[in-house]
Amino acid sequence: MSHSSLIVAKFGGTSVADFSAMSRSADVVLSNPDTRLVVLSASAGVTNLLVSLAEGQEQAQRAYLLDEIRRIQYAIVEQLTQPDVIRDEIDRMLENITMLSEAAALANSTALTDELVSHGELMSTLLFVEILRQRGLTAQWFDVRKIMRTSDRFGRAEPDVAQLAELSRAQLAPRLSETLIVTQGFIGSEAKGRTTTLGRGGSDYTAALLGEALHASRIDIWTDVPGIYTTDPRVVPGAKRIDEITFEEAAEMATFGAKVLHPATLMPAVRSDIPVFVGSSKDPSAGGTRVCKASQNPPLFRALALRRRQTLLTLHSLNMLHARGFLAEVFNILARHNISVDLITTSEVSVALTLDTTGSTSTGESLLTQGLLTELSSLCRVEVEENLALVALIGNKLSQACGVGKEVFGVLEPFNLRLICYGASSYNLCFLVPGDDAERVVQRLHHNLFE
Repeated sequence: MSHSSLIVAKFGGTSVADFSAMSRSADVVLSNPDTRLVVLSASAGVTNLLVSLAEGQEQAQRAYLLDEIRRIQYAIVEQLTQPDVIRDEIDRMLENITMLSEAAALANSTALTDELVSHGELMSTLLFVEILRQRGLTAQWFDVRKIMRTSDRFGRAEPDVAQLAELSRAQLAPRLSETLIVTQGFIGSEAKGRTTTLGRGGSDYTAALLGEALHASRIDIWTDVPGIYTTDPRVVPGAKRIDEITFEEAAEMATFGAKVLHPATLMPAVRSDIPVFVGSSKDPSAGGTRVCKASQNPPLFRALALRRRQTLLTLHSLNMLHARGFLAEVFNILARHNISVDLITTSEVSVALTLDTTGSTSTGESLLTQGLLTELSSLCRVEVEENLALVALIGNKLSQACGVGKEVFGVLEPFNLRLICYGASSYNLCFLVPGDDAERVVQRLHHNLFE
């Protein structure tokens, strides 16, 4: 069988969250005979519980977290027609998790964390194979660590693409001609055989990498939303689904906070020009969005993205005009504190920049440490504004179009715009607004530009 029509299908955590979600995902797999390789995330919630165990917990808390994991996975086991074999497998996994989390309570290491966290994907794939077999499908479980060779940068390991291609040809391709394969997203192994993880958006990345290695004809990403919308439907109920979008546009949307796809994860698909389809496993008949290299006559305005919890720093130079090296010094300080700057505008004596704090720690502590502020204050006068939101208008050739300003800013007259970035990229126009106005700004713009 030639793989000219091989589809790699990836199902996210919510699509394998419980028995009914897994059954719906099984329907999706069964509905297309070209779907030969299935890549899964861990069942929703499991990864977070495992990460928590990896952080090292007191015994009582450990027991509680383990019970939660057991509860989620057992709820699926209980609904299988022949649960015994698979229950033993899951029990073995849970024993491993118990042992590893005891080790993590004594000393935590990034290698140990990856080993622990990988169990989420190992369990979800075991369960899913069983569900497919129940439906009369020959399905095989495959340990992706045999072929996904990575660097040993635990937590954010980089795959070795050449090795992956070679190992996939040898170990995966022959099997795909006779059976459907279910494997794990997000995990890999380094040269010494220790388990690694690929970091955020890792399962999409795995699917794209495997698609590339096997010359797939398409990569299907099944999530809980039927595709990519002109903006978040929860903010604007009238948001429309985009049927076809380019990789660049999708990457811009993801960069500016749209949750659907993580841009880096699509790189292998972009390199190899493999189209990616995004749909909902809850409602596969609803269709979805096709992401591909080029689209015919892309529109001037494509979508709106919103990113909350932005911080604006305005730095006024103390030694005033034409002081050389002021910006260089500012960036030096920020780099030392591991802070990446998002947007920036400058004037003769001051510079305003935004920090993306959405990714900061779960406890919500600010990236703006006292140390950083002190260091900056010795160089310049610092003003900090928090609780701003970044609105990004994503489009095509915006910087070459005429009248964009009037069309956009005319609508925004009633709002206070704190900062505007336009011209550096022909794909976006961004502005900062007070957090409380964010939704109204997006609604107003969407109404005028898309409806």
